Amino acid sequence: MSDFRQGNIVKPYKRLDGEQINRIHETSMAILAEPGIWCYNKQAAELFEKNGATSVLEDQGGSPCWRVRLPRELIESAIAKAPSKVVMGARDPRNRLELDAEEPRVYFGSGSETNVWLETEMAEFVDPNDDSDRRKLPKYTEKRGSAALLARAAHLCEQLDNLDFFVRPVNIQDEGIDERNHDVNKFFASLNNITKHVQAGLTTLDALDHVVRMAEIIAGGPEELRKNPILSFIACVFKSPLQLVDDTAEKVFAIVEQGLPLVISSSPQGGSSAPIQEAGIVAQINAEILTGVALTQLIKPGAPVLYGSVPVRARLDDLHDLYGCPEFNQYNVDCVQMARFYKLPCYSSSGVGNAKVPGMQATFEKLFSHLYMAASGAQYIHYAFGLLDRTNTFCPLQAVLDNEQIGLAKHCMRPAVIGEAESEEALKIIRKVMTTNHKLFTRHTRKPVRAGLVSEPYHFESKTGEDHVLEKALAYMAELEERPVKHLAKDTVERIFDEIPGLLPELKQSM
Repeated sequence: MSDFRQGNIVKPYKRLDGEQINRIHETSMAILAEPGIWCYNKQAAELFEKNGATSVLEDQGGSPCWRVRLPRELIESAIAKAPSKVVMGARDPRNRLELDAEEPRVYFGSGSETNVWLETEMAEFVDPNDDSDRRKLPKYTEKRGSAALLARAAHLCEQLDNLDFFVRPVNIQDEGIDERNHDVNKFFASLNNITKHVQAGLTTLDALDHVVRMAEIIAGGPEELRKNPILSFIACVFKSPLQLVDDTAEKVFAIVEQGLPLVISSSPQGGSSAPIQEAGIVAQINAEILTGVALTQLIKPGAPVLYGSVPVRARLDDLHDLYGCPEFNQYNVDCVQMARFYKLPCYSSSGVGNAKVPGMQATFEKLFSHLYMAASGAQYIHYAFGLLDRTNTFCPLQAVLDNEQIGLAKHCMRPAVIGEAESEEALKIIRKVMTTNHKLFTRHTRKPVRAGLVSEPYHFESKTGEDHVLEKALAYMAELEERPVKHLAKDTVERIFDEIPGLLPELKQSM
């Protein structure tokens, strides 16, 4: 791991026992055999049929649709060909990630593609009944997502020590952006402002060649990009329940042929697009993801792929996603164990809740999932930074707060350092201190502090009761954003703008 980010190796929390894992597997295989999946992509249906599935053309409201029943032999054989290790490259090789399905090394990153950017400032408010009572409180302003804000998010996330990878957290909605150039601009805005791994979904298949060419220019050529894949893709190939989407399947075929890492993601909602019961939603999402992973291996055996589990629960009052609930953690921990069972690196989720602004509710909802998902041993945990109002809002201040909380969660998950040498040293220290008059261990803390074994106090703690946690976090965020941006080299940018059509001139000018 010398040239990779270290992450955190944990002793995985196991919610399921071996019998329960096998039960979910068997239920998933039974689902894929009957009723099977509804496949809206002809090429995928034919590929499945060629490899032993049965495929029948059905009428689904005018759209061509194939009812595909998949035997367990097809799924299990294809899954066995998927690599258990996937490297996610980075502009700075020290930021590369090695995802090993059999090693519970945990990484955290950002996620979603929100339309709203939530800006925060501290404003002074006066008690109308007492002019002397003046208090600073946070004031929030919503902004429409843009390429400039995405670039700003990437630069901020470059500075957050506990953020290991970058999944675009804000949608770009500038004038001049349409479906044709959306992808090249979001990838350029990201890659030009962060040296960590960059990941996103693909808006349109037509943009894939341009995005890959951009990455090849940055990485130093086609071969260098495949050795150090500085970007990767997400494909939500299934619309739950059990419907394989036509245009996303086309993207899967093309991305797999490019040889770049791909997340096969599924996000059923327990209570609407999946059963709310744990046994049902986990078996269904497992069936959907396994089918997507199998498709990648039928296209190209050994294709780098992640098991992308994002199960959520429905609110029962309005059927919106409910993230800040125990079931969110339960579903996700189960999926991590299923990914490990199949020896597939796991893309999972934490840090999502229903709070609309930073504060007590956001902290409560996020911290529970950070701790549980870190303890589960998921290799690649997204959604972890800056999200509010489910996945609808990105708040840079919240990302800074999340960075601090995730750092504490990572420290909690560190393995115990209790070996023979440590025990002997502890005994020696205790015996020595007990011979003194003061009987204090203060002098003996310097060594473990220097070794990084002792955690720091909460970065934004209030010491007087009057200083505001959010005010401190805002001041720290300003310090981070003042740091120099690690842009691409100017000649690299010039070459990208010469070869890649549709890039916004202001992204170049802002450098």
